[in-house]
Parts: sequence; C-alpha cells; structure tokens
Amino acid sequence: MSKKLSFLIVGAQKAGTSALHQYLSGHDRLFLPATKELHFFDDESIDWDKANRKWTWGKHPYSIYHEHFSKASPDKVWGEATPIYMYWQPCIKRIWQYSPKMKLIVVLRNPITRAYSQWNMERQRGNETLSFLEAINSESSRARQALPDQHRIYSYLSRGLYSEQVRRIWHFFCKKQTLIIKQDDLLNHPSLTLDKVHDFLEVERKDLAHTIRAHTLPYEETIGAEAHNVLRQYYGIEIMQLERMLGWDCQGWMKEP
Repeated sequence: MSKKLSFLIVGAQKAGTSALHQYLSGHDRLFLPATKELHFFDDESIDWDKANRKWTWGKHPYSIYHEHFSKASPDKVWGEATPIYMYWQPCIKRIWQYSPKMKLIVVLRNPITRAYSQWNMERQRGNETLSFLEAINSESSRARQALPDQHRIYSYLSRGLYSEQVRRIWHFFCKKQTLIIKQDDLLNHPSLTLDKVHDFLEVERKDLAHTIRAHTLPYEETIGAEAHNVLRQYYGIEIMQLERMLGWDCQGWMKEP
C-alpha cells in the first residue's frame, strides 16, 4: 500500500462539515470523493483486528477504501469527510493505525443548536417521532438499544460532549496534526477560516469565489425555552471545559434563544 489519505474531516455532525467538504473539493490540489461520508472507519462489519496484520483473503479493506480515490491524479492530496469519526469511539484509534501521520480537521458548533439541528434532521428523515424535549429527556434509555455500541440516531446530547472526543483525538494524534475551528467562523469569516485550513493542509490559499450553505433544513418549530434551559444546564460545565482546552470564548453558546 503506497499512497494514503492525508487528512480527514472528522466532525462534528451538523456543524458545517458539508460546506467545508464542498469548499475543499474546489481546490485544485485536493481530492475529496464526490460522495461525502464514506463511513469507513466506523464500519463495524470490517474485521479491524486483522486489518493491520497480514491479509490472507480477498481485497484488503484499505484497498477497497482507496478505490474511492482511483480517479485522483498523482499530485493530489487525498482526504474525505465523515463527521461520525470524531464521535464513534473506536474510530480515532483505527485512523491512527491506518496512518499516524493523518491530519484531522474538526468543526465544532454550539452543542445546543447542534443537538436541535440533528433532531430536526432525523425528524424530517422519518427516524424520530418524539418532540425534541421528549427526545433529549429519554436519550439515555433509548441509546441503550444500541449497546455495546453508541446509538447513531439517538445521540443528540452525547455528540455534543466535545471535550471527551477532543481528548481522544489528542491521545493518538499530536495537537499539530489537528485543526479545530468554530462553525461560527466558517459561516461568518469563511475566507479567513479557509486560509487556516489551507495552511494546515500545506496547500496554497485560494480566493473565495462564493460562500456555501450546505444541508440547511427548515425548522418546523423553534427549540423552545424549556428545552433550551435543559441543554444550557446539561452543557454548562462541558462548555467551560472546552474553553479551557481550546482557549476559546464560548459564552455566546449559552445565551437564551
């Protein structure tokens, strides 16, 4: 196995990863598959214990993964975006086993609005019948349906516990291999934010032709004061921990809607 992926956009879900994927896909030095979310490192059908040893039958999973990049010219830098990688607990170790040199990009959104956006998406997909308040209040019991794994749908609250996920990333990858940005900055200052991303990936900066808003779904209703208050209490300490870890000011995330 010669060429490997150089970077991954690993999360968070509903935090602007689709827009970032589109921005980077337009760069002439980068290659990202047209299909976003390849879901390779969270694929539990793969025998991961064997994946990093001698493979004795069929195609190696990495070879199948690399088929998505078969149309890339030799000079391209390979990457892809699957936002569950940051959340799905075994993924970061699997990524490190695949390539300890991998660069990881993380986009973080206010966990309160992120949770509501995920619920709204699942509601519109027909995967969720409960109200948002009912869904977050019953998440722990509903999520047990997926044990010993995490729940891919009923994870509105747990996906927003960023500090634990960032610590897991930093356990396997040094901080120089990670770029963590705010969705607010990608939305409000896209040129400056993309300059940081391009510098991180060691490709030339590009002028921004237009801004991108991707996968924005209409909301049937507002989040509601009661649900917002529940989430402010739930994420209060978490947000303070994240501020200390990243040197960010996230108090705007705690404001009333």
